[in-house]
Amino acid sequence: MTDTRETPKLSLSVVVPVYNERYFVIASLQRLSVLAASPLLSRIEIIVVDDGSTDGTADLLAEFQSKADSSGGKVEWRFISHRVNQGKGGAIRTAIEHATGDISVIHDADLEYNPADISRMIEVFDTERADAVFGSRFTGAAVRRALFFWHQLANKGLTFCCNLVSNLNLTDVWTCYKAIRTPLLKSIPLHSSDFRIEPEITIKLAKRKARIFEIPISYAGRGYAEGKKIGFKDALLALAAIVRFGASDDIYAADAYGSRVLARLSRARRFNNWMTDVIKPYCGDHVLEIGAGVGNITMHMLPRDAYVTSDINPLYLELLRTLCEQRPFLDAKFCDVTDGASFPVQSPGYDTVICLNVLEHVEDDHNALMNIRRSLAPGGAAIVLVASDPHNFTSLDEVLGHRRRYTEESIRQLADSCDLSVEKIIPFNRLGTLAWIINGKWLRRRHFGLGQVYLLNLITPIMRRLDSRLPFPPLSLIAIMRHPAESESIDTLGDEQAGLRDSPKVDLPEVGNGRAIPPDRR
Repeated sequence: MTDTRETPKLSLSVVVPVYNERYFVIASLQRLSVLAASPLLSRIEIIVVDDGSTDGTADLLAEFQSKADSSGGKVEWRFISHRVNQGKGGAIRTAIEHATGDISVIHDADLEYNPADISRMIEVFDTERADAVFGSRFTGAAVRRALFFWHQLANKGLTFCCNLVSNLNLTDVWTCYKAIRTPLLKSIPLHSSDFRIEPEITIKLAKRKARIFEIPISYAGRGYAEGKKIGFKDALLALAAIVRFGASDDIYAADAYGSRVLARLSRARRFNNWMTDVIKPYCGDHVLEIGAGVGNITMHMLPRDAYVTSDINPLYLELLRTLCEQRPFLDAKFCDVTDGASFPVQSPGYDTVICLNVLEHVEDDHNALMNIRRSLAPGGAAIVLVASDPHNFTSLDEVLGHRRRYTEESIRQLADSCDLSVEKIIPFNRLGTLAWIINGKWLRRRHFGLGQVYLLNLITPIMRRLDSRLPFPPLSLIAIMRHPAESESIDTLGDEQAGLRDSPKVDLPEVGNGRAIPPDRR
């Protein structure tokens, strides 16, 4: 039987920075019309930013705009002008602010690149679930004009340095043709105003764990007599930029999810491993993780028979979904702990629900914990990590969006109100309390220093050994809560969970009486 399903079409924003290109710009823009023939594109938005040109380019663009506005059809044109030259990076940033397509691609206003290659780049987003696709001038394109030897040598040297910092194996970091999913691109803070935006984009994409692909493209390089602008000084600035962006963790724009702070904390890899090792003994084989973030805990919990990782941050969700590639046991879903209807369903329920650093953020923690309870199989375990001790509430809690901190008594009362028995409460990270008080209460800081995070990562092995012996209250509490084995399963909860019925189910194998057996009883 023939599959008649159509491939979902994408919209494209073409970002065109222009500065003093009167001899090339019109021909370059006209060549973009080839994109209208792409069957994968439903709409093409071309955003032209004149970056304060002084050679008559602005007049040519105005004339072109008067004709382009009346063309209609699949291609839409937008023209923006800078009164003062802000550099290529500045023009790109302006265009990104106005981009509305699913994918954004940069196209220079000269004739060095062939827009027909953009269509081939778009195909990779469809076939490989790419986050970004770079067009490489050095991977065997069908047509390539011979380049200047010293330019190519410098390009390869700088690409090598960028790869060293980003841990990628790209062949052409300085390619103009970079196509990136627009929501991802908009969520990355960009600061460069010149050609340094090339390594900035690349390194920050790598730090965001984006799925980056390369395809060969054709290239017809031009010389300085024809208007080429990049030179030896730019190479030195690029090298300094690689060092700068390699050391930076400024990879998330400010948002409602606190992504900046959480991204910085995720750099403490050893600390996250410690947290995972503490909860692992209580985890079963069919797990739901709520508030997984960028997947630091997820990746250390795998493999499992079935593991659903989830978050409410759409940026995190895109990243989590890339982790599912080549891992058939892993699935990534939207799940809001305050909304029971958003919980992915398994029948008769999950044997483990992991919920770390989430309950202190929600207004109604009772309702949230009840939703967790309903998703558990009878006898299943909820592993809940919460911020400890109301006296530790500081400016850092405000930045992270904490509504409360818990005591052992309050977490037991909360569990009891949800008909969950507390099997064990584990005090966690006593030394962290001292740093928390100094930074948040004494110094009133509203962020974590990058150096402090590196220090935390460095001393974590010592903290693991000494944590139980330190004379400080813990910064966090890990509660192991158990669903009563005799209680109802998720399939008998009535209309309150009716909204879950339409979600895809992954059936748990029945063992004995059909109930999932928790890990400590196997």
